[in-house]
Amino acid sequence: MKIENWWIKRRGLFLFILLIYTITISAQTSVKGFVKDAVTQEPLAFVSIYFQGGNGVTSNDDGSYSIQSNNSKYTTLVFSYAGYKKILKKIISGKEQIANIDFETTNSLSTVVIKTKRGKYRNKDNPAVELIDKVIANKEKNKITAYDFVQYQQYEKLELSLTNKPEKIMSNRLFKNYKFILENVDTTTLEGKALVPVYLEEKLSQNYYRKNPLKNKSFIQAEKKVNYGDLLDENGITSYLKRLYADINIYDNNIVVLTSQFLSPIADMAPTFYRFYITDTVENEGIKLIRLNFMPRNTTDLLFKGVMYVTLDGNYGVQKINLSISKKANLNWARELKINQDFEKNPADGRYHVIKSTMIAEFSLRQNSSSGILGERTVSFKNFTANKPAADSIYSGSDEVRLSMPGNNTDSFWIANRHQQLSNVEAKVYANIDSLKNMKSFKNTLKIATLLFSGYIKFGGFQLGNTNTFYSFNSLEGFRVKIGGRTTPDFSKHIYFEGYGGYGFKDEKYKYLLAGAYSFNGKSIYTYPLNYIKFTRQYETALPGQELVFAAEDNFLLSFKRGKTGKWFYQDSYKLEYVHEFGKNFTYKFRYSNLKQTPAGSLVFEKNLPGRLDTIPDITTSEISAELRWAPHEQFYQGNNFRAPIRNKFPIFTLLIQNGFKGFLNGQYKYQQLTLAIAKRCYLSQLGYADVTLEAGHIFGQVPFPLLDIHRANQSYAYQVNAYNLMNFMEFVSDHYAAVNTDFYFNGFFFNKIPLLKKLKLREVASFKILYGGIRDENNPSKNTGVYNFPKAGLLGVPTTYSLSKIPYMEASVGIANIFKILRVDVVKRLTYLDHPDISTWGIRTRVRVDF
Repeated sequence: MKIENWWIKRRGLFLFILLIYTITISAQTSVKGFVKDAVTQEPLAFVSIYFQGGNGVTSNDDGSYSIQSNNSKYTTLVFSYAGYKKILKKIISGKEQIANIDFETTNSLSTVVIKTKRGKYRNKDNPAVELIDKVIANKEKNKITAYDFVQYQQYEKLELSLTNKPEKIMSNRLFKNYKFILENVDTTTLEGKALVPVYLEEKLSQNYYRKNPLKNKSFIQAEKKVNYGDLLDENGITSYLKRLYADINIYDNNIVVLTSQFLSPIADMAPTFYRFYITDTVENEGIKLIRLNFMPRNTTDLLFKGVMYVTLDGNYGVQKINLSISKKANLNWARELKINQDFEKNPADGRYHVIKSTMIAEFSLRQNSSSGILGERTVSFKNFTANKPAADSIYSGSDEVRLSMPGNNTDSFWIANRHQQLSNVEAKVYANIDSLKNMKSFKNTLKIATLLFSGYIKFGGFQLGNTNTFYSFNSLEGFRVKIGGRTTPDFSKHIYFEGYGGYGFKDEKYKYLLAGAYSFNGKSIYTYPLNYIKFTRQYETALPGQELVFAAEDNFLLSFKRGKTGKWFYQDSYKLEYVHEFGKNFTYKFRYSNLKQTPAGSLVFEKNLPGRLDTIPDITTSEISAELRWAPHEQFYQGNNFRAPIRNKFPIFTLLIQNGFKGFLNGQYKYQQLTLAIAKRCYLSQLGYADVTLEAGHIFGQVPFPLLDIHRANQSYAYQVNAYNLMNFMEFVSDHYAAVNTDFYFNGFFFNKIPLLKKLKLREVASFKILYGGIRDENNPSKNTGVYNFPKAGLLGVPTTYSLSKIPYMEASVGIANIFKILRVDVVKRLTYLDHPDISTWGIRTRVRVDF
């Protein structure tokens, strides 16, 4: 009884103490401070700092660090750095505290620890810079391409995981059916992180390299990937992930990571952009190695920090390297990025080649979010053989060959041939996704997501859309409604249909498209390699000089225009085309088209006759064309019913040849036209990159202005890369022209140097566009009354369409990109032909662009 009374009197106190204890253990432990050399008081970068048994960080270039954890069990912080004594620091759980550490050197090393001199960092008389210069000087002989022949087996594993176990999702009733996915958790890959794998793919291949003549040949022995069925496009996922997690060659001057170019720490210009520190010497298999730490001079630039081990055997090769990025780097969405590469000694010549490469990147919409997506790509190499040629037949044919090997997709095959076996968590991914894709609730969820992101919703073998064009408006049609759809491979693997119907409430006219295609190779007409024939019947409105593309100008967001947009065409067309794609991304396209163009709005067709003007109701052309396109090494993001090219350093060549027939199927004009375009992305290392397009065209024959080259203008408020953003519709026409368009993306190179701006991670953009052109006398209405007059406006007949003179049309822009990580804003200035009526000499244009 006394005990009960004692408890009753004091239970409030105990409950209060328990509450305080609960709050304390659930509070975050936060430790920050600086680490320095105890003698020189120099700050130490890349010191490993971690909770004993938990997550960790490394110190910054100024020696500062900050580490947090919600785990109340962590009471000891470990500080570790090669050449120095390890320090264990007791901390108080659940509190913010400061711990400044002075490191003392250790005498346990068998060789001398080399240290940088105290004082301001400089390249001159710096042993670390002298060492990296030797590494750079020996790059060519340490590359695999230094050998005449190389062969090896390669295993790749690419995995996507949700980071942190989503407790709130698991307790949500909406996700109760998916717990078997969310409970498959990996807590061993990253300390302090719980990973839920949702995608996995593997590939095993035998590879051959020959220097002369150059050939890289890959025989794919087996592939295996998570299969979501037709709910998600696995080929598209694979293409995009390969672009994000590209092959890493540290001996290249520039390394493409997450679609951005990073300067390698052993690039020719590395000493200009990096700081190097020698921190240790070790010995491995009788070879002396120097541990070389490196860090960016400017932590916001696209540069790495990390450590490499360099051989002192006369080759000055890399034996191991660890790369990561600064959290201040001008990179979007990526919260963590780590690259580790191990190298193996070739017994034949003592040189080192990469034996394993791992890249880990974690993405999140917010930097301080507790959850995200983690991607990991591991590539390992076996049976490396150098300077042993294979049979000539091995090197012939396509660069990539998929072998048909019996049983190469069985579990026993993969168990026997994987370079590293899957963990228990990874092994469950294939079965889990097979179960997930068959769940009705998951299918419905993906349908909604597809509608939101692509504008199409699927019903069996049919897709309804595009929702972006259901409603729009313009000066000719007023309010416009439109509904359409297309079939998918579920309907047929050979036959495809698409169509739409639209109506303008102002012009009171119906518009429509009906198209049917037959695929000869049984693949989708959107999937490489294309091989199909297609017939299209269409009646539609068009702005002069704007390509007649399905779901283009009738997009709701493009309804908003500047200036006057009164000149229109009604286009009534029949088109038959054959497209074939083969080899190294070579495409040819043959097309016959019959097009009737009727002027609309304020546009009229008229020409001078003796004493009067003759009005022409319409123009009909009957045309055959051939288009040849070569895009070496082009990659795509491949969707089920679309594909989008992924730009790379290789040029794209396009040649278009057109011939008009007079008298054939109502064709009124005989002419020929040649158009050549070359597009190239030029990487400028730390200066970013530039997209350059060269284009030239020539029309042979006498034609009226609607059949001339009507240069592509833009009167919307969106910045368009391939148009002239301050040119009015149908302002310039030519029968011969040459143009150069250049867009520069500096990726924050200049803003990163400005203290107040670099935190915003803004990026600089600029463009310059120049157009030369002209019209021969036979096509100039002022010198030949046999062709149509150029359009004019007003009672005074002020010209609104012109030919270019000796002065080219020019415009330039400067802008800021990466505003809120998605927005680009440009100030555009028109530089020539400033006396034309109703023009804008400058303007502000915006563009939404999602990029890393």
